[in-house]
Amino acid sequence: MLDIKTLNVAIGPVAILRDVTFSVADGAFHGLIGRNGAGKTTLLRAVMGLIKATGAVDVAGDNLLDKPPHVRGALGFGYMPEDRRLVPEFTVEENIRLPADALKMDDTKNRVEWIYGHMPEIAKFRTRRAMELSGGQQKMVALGRALMAGRTLLVLDEPFEGLAPALANRLAEVMSGLKNDGVSILIAESHEVHLEGLLTAGSRIERGQVTPI
Repeated sequence: MLDIKTLNVAIGPVAILRDVTFSVADGAFHGLIGRNGAGKTTLLRAVMGLIKATGAVDVAGDNLLDKPPHVRGALGFGYMPEDRRLVPEFTVEENIRLPADALKMDDTKNRVEWIYGHMPEIAKFRTRRAMELSGGQQKMVALGRALMAGRTLLVLDEPFEGLAPALANRLAEVMSGLKNDGVSILIAESHEVHLEGLLTAGSRIERGQVTPI
């Protein structure tokens, strides 16, 4: 589904990612495990076209590194950054709808209801502004926004970080429920504790280099 080949990212003379190569299979839940500073966020941002990289990020033989970032959305990629990046003044539903509005999707209403079906708890506060939510609630909304565009691939950057155990378990339940919907997931985390039972494959990243688990 996604083939990452000899991916390199550098800031000036400093190499951040070095010849990263691995694949995310169609329908797979692929974990990218590494401690803080190992290069996880840089790798995910490179996949999403948000930073300059060399090598290849291939989908069906097409190198996405040659494409502008918005092409990922059109291909069904959804991205959940580590810091959530919600628009504080927007309501929950307005934040969730943002990718659909940007991509001019024609089934927005049905997609929103599908997301609420997976996460009914956020439907209950759909009219509240993002700034009024707890950090954990914002994480759920950020996942909902990623799901709006993420019909083929979700790219999730440490979604469990900072969550209370009950909410972390709930988030894992939501992800598990996606396994029957044909979506692939590339998920970065510092350790595997919250990913037990979710992953079908995994890689470990350390000092910008990736090895299979």
